[in-house]
Amino acid sequence: MQEDFFELIKQALLVKISHRGLKFGMCSIMNVKSGKCSEDCAFCAQSARHTTNAPVFGLKSKEEILRHAQRAKELGATHFSLVASGRGPTQSELAEVIEAIKYLKDRVDIKICASLGIIDEDGLRALKEAGLSRYHHNIETSREYFPTICSTHTFEERINTIKSIKNVGLECCSGCILGIGETKKDRISIAETLKEIGVDSVPINILVPIEGTRLGGKPSSITPLEVIETIALFRHTLKTPAIRLAGGREEGLGDFQALAFMAGADALMIGGYLTTPGRDPELDLRLKRDAIEFWKRFRDNAEK
Repeated sequence: MQEDFFELIKQALLVKISHRGLKFGMCSIMNVKSGKCSEDCAFCAQSARHTTNAPVFGLKSKEEILRHAQRAKELGATHFSLVASGRGPTQSELAEVIEAIKYLKDRVDIKICASLGIIDEDGLRALKEAGLSRYHHNIETSREYFPTICSTHTFEERINTIKSIKNVGLECCSGCILGIGETKKDRISIAETLKEIGVDSVPINILVPIEGTRLGGKPSSITPLEVIETIALFRHTLKTPAIRLAGGREEGLGDFQALAFMAGADALMIGGYLTTPGRDPELDLRLKRDAIEFWKRFRDNAEK
């Protein structure tokens, strides 16, 4: 079993090097609207159906968003995402986000992304015309397990949004959250679905149980080594997209974060998350440098 595990990791890294070279992506997100979400996702602190300490506020000003985008650029991020709570944006919210995107495009050299929930093609097209590069919309878990964690919208609604993202020519960022009770079979199903719909970036989140949510009283159901195994399985299935460590990586992986980049991961979300802080960005920048150096040595050795 141990030999199989290490061979899986080795082969996953070979796939990463072969299909993506030494690329290491860095992105940052900003919580531009928080709380009072109508949906009942079991893990989410921002659901109006949960009682948590998550902040509640409306859309941030474009000036404040700019300050965060500039900081993300300083940290080395190539993508900066505006994330808003809710099932989807109202027309007035969409107009404000479009104005913010235009404002950012004129003032900071960074690719702008957005995560605004379920949205139609007209809205996505307007975002793209404003300068949006990528839209984020996680599938969260497998098709089979999804009804267990959310009852207020369906898995197909998420898939249809992703199809709309692709239809208008935007890049698509879509991934999952691990440790919410899913099985290994579910994790394989997630990877296969993401391959089928052709996403460009795959964020992998790990559950941080938040008091007041439906999963708040349950520890993450995945161990650090199972996360590493899942990353390797994802890389074998998803050969060309970025595989990005995102929320919960500090708690879910602990001292094993570096091993994720030996198992096929090659991107990182830095600077904190929506309702939980991240670690010191300097540690992440050091991790990036060390991972690239490891990949170089691995590649050179494999080519001998």
